Amino acid sequence: MTKLVIFKYIVIYIYMISQISRKIKNRNKPKDVFITPVGLAKLHIKMTEKYSEDNVLWLDPFKNSGVYYNNFDTDKKDWCEILDGRDFFKYDTSHNNITICSNPPYSIIDKLLKKSIELKPYVISYLLKFHNITTKRLEFMEKNGYNVVYFHLTKVYDWYGMSSIIIFQKTDKPSIIKYDRKVWK
Repeated sequence: MTKLVIFKYIVIYIYMISQISRKIKNRNKPKDVFITPVGLAKLHIKMTEKYSEDNVLWLDPFKNSGVYYNNFDTDKKDWCEILDGRDFFKYDTSHNNITICSNPPYSIIDKLLKKSIELKPYVISYLLKFHNITTKRLEFMEKNGYNVVYFHLTKVYDWYGMSSIIIFQKTDKPSIIKYDRKVWK
């Protein structure tokens, strides 16, 4: 293949990805409920356990089918699911030792991170789309005392793009992800 043909394929690929992203971003009603494969949920929970404390309340804020909640290896667990009348954004707890672990809807990431911080958990662990991990969001979490202690890329068949397990912990240790806000030209 010539360099020109390869270049044309790259341009077409970038255009297709751009069109898909635009359609997802500009939906009137987001369709971002994707059930996590059980094996991936178990892996996510196992990774999160390494950073959680003993005797904590595990919270699944977006239970849906229960793939996370049902696999939490504790009796101290709680869940929210708006379809069942338990809205995470109205969740309040007097429990001061929480680990949050779930696969949230991608259309509400900023609102989700803000509410997660309000609950003052020790660990916040979400399965997010890779492109949802922005410098602005990382900076927001760090300003609120939550640094990234673990980051894992993965791919789920039929899901758009790469996904990532990102674990934030209330800690003074520096984040494992470095970034700058400079726009390079």
